[in-house]
Amino acid sequence: MNIEIQDTEGRGGTLEVVPATAGGAPGVGILARGPSVRASWSCSPAAARELAAALVRAAAEAESSLTEEPVTVKARDLQRGDVRDGNRFMTVEAVRTDGANVQVTWSSGGGRSWSQMYAAEADITLRRRLRPGN
Repeated sequence: MNIEIQDTEGRGGTLEVVPATAGGAPGVGILARGPSVRASWSCSPAAARELAAALVRAAAEAESSLTEEPVTVKARDLQRGDVRDGNRFMTVEAVRTDGANVQVTWSSGGGRSWSQMYAAEADITLRRRLRPGN
């Protein structure tokens, strides 16, 4: 898999990520190529998953730092992918409506998940609203 990136001066480069073996053990190889760098690394599959999770968290933080105004919705209108406003990332994983109540399953950037009950008419302030097609 090739991923286009830029260095700090805006010059294009490529990260190539491939399955690899090191000493007979499975691993992941990463090759960075561009005008300002040529380097290669390898890591275990577990370390590759940690890197992927760190990249996802950083991307979410970068997106949430945009100067969008928070939006308030009723609990019954929450959608998977909505991000709650506050000092910690809380993303909606699932919403189940049961009459006048709504059960929301949240997940944190740290990998925890939990469920909370809300009145269907409760106001929930979101940092980022899921957009159709996302």
